[in-house]
Amino acid sequence: MRAGIESIVELEIVQVGNPVLREQARPLSPAEIASKEIQKLIQSMRNIMHDAPGVGLAAPQVGLSLQLAVIEDREEYHKDVPAEQLRERDRLPVPFHVIINPRIAAMNAETAEFFEGCLSLQGFSALVPRARAVRVEFLNERGKKEVIEASGWYARILQHEIDHLRGTLYIDRMHARTFTSLDNWNRFWKGRPIRTISAALRLEPE
Repeated sequence: MRAGIESIVELEIVQVGNPVLREQARPLSPAEIASKEIQKLIQSMRNIMHDAPGVGLAAPQVGLSLQLAVIEDREEYHKDVPAEQLRERDRLPVPFHVIINPRIAAMNAETAEFFEGCLSLQGFSALVPRARAVRVEFLNERGKKEVIEASGWYARILQHEIDHLRGTLYIDRMHARTFTSLDNWNRFWKGRPIRTISAALRLEPE
């Protein structure tokens, strides 16, 4: 593991089709979490996520099959989003944090559907059903056990990133009829209610 990290001079986001995105990532030991390599990796991933920009980034997305992801939904990302849409998505700022070896311990049976994108599928989006609330157990960047109970958009981010650590992409969960380029999403669907979009695309009711 250490040799693999040290051999990477400059990390970059890999795109769909790269086999690492379909692997079951391996967990990290407390000793590995405390290592200089992993601590440096966390900072590098944070920088890459900010530069993208994105609200989450998993280690497989930078070519490393490790159960580690960074998450941050910055307040500045919300400034151009209509207040009504923020309310509909139940989206609030989320401070930076790291999840290592995460496990979804509980998941709300109620689901919500929103358009979702991914830094490893650049230029596309689709409606993806997700649980409205989840309880996640994980280790933080110091190797300490933590628990998060999240709802709304935060719960969606957590589910998306944990999927990456299991070799799952949002295209595996999406409503296939809604898959679209971002250009066409902006042209046809941006700002329209999800119900209207579902009706227009003739989605079957859940």
